[in-house]
Amino acid sequence: MSTENTDKEILENENVNQLEENQEENAPIGVNSAEELTIEQKLEEELTNEKDKFLRLFAEFENYKRRTSKERIELFKTANQEVLQAMLPVMDDFDRAIIEISKSEDLLLLKGVELIHEKLKTTLVSKGLEEVEVRTGDAFNADYAEAITQIPAPSDELKGKIVDVLEKGYKLGDKIIRYPKVVIGQ
Repeated sequence: MSTENTDKEILENENVNQLEENQEENAPIGVNSAEELTIEQKLEEELTNEKDKFLRLFAEFENYKRRTSKERIELFKTANQEVLQAMLPVMDDFDRAIIEISKSEDLLLLKGVELIHEKLKTTLVSKGLEEVEVRTGDAFNADYAEAITQIPAPSDELKGKIVDVLEKGYKLGDKIIRYPKVVIGQ
């Protein structure tokens, strides 16, 4: 039995020696295991820092794309604003002309002016122009209308409300480009 034990011990010692030799061959020359861990930790830390930088840069770029896209859309929406604002007095003149022509008996003239007015209005609406809806009797809201003056209210129901609309208001998209001018009852 002692020979068997010694044979086993010899085989085990040989296996341990072979494992140690294999580990020594694979280990970097002149680097012990403590130094190896610190280099590995440093590399992992650098990798983590680089990943963090990359994620921050990517997020910043996404925010930039979103911001410029929003600005571009806003620019397209309001690109025609100056031209449309210049056309608003023409719309007002057409409204006044229709009122005055309707007082005359010339129905063909009235029909012709109404057709031109409707064509102009349709063109402006297709470019994004909308009328701001305010009517006589609506509650006055300074965010959507401009009060020109106050007059004594014809009835108690019109106190603090719109008595008359002097000039129509218009908006382009969600932005009001001309506030309606109204008279308020006092």
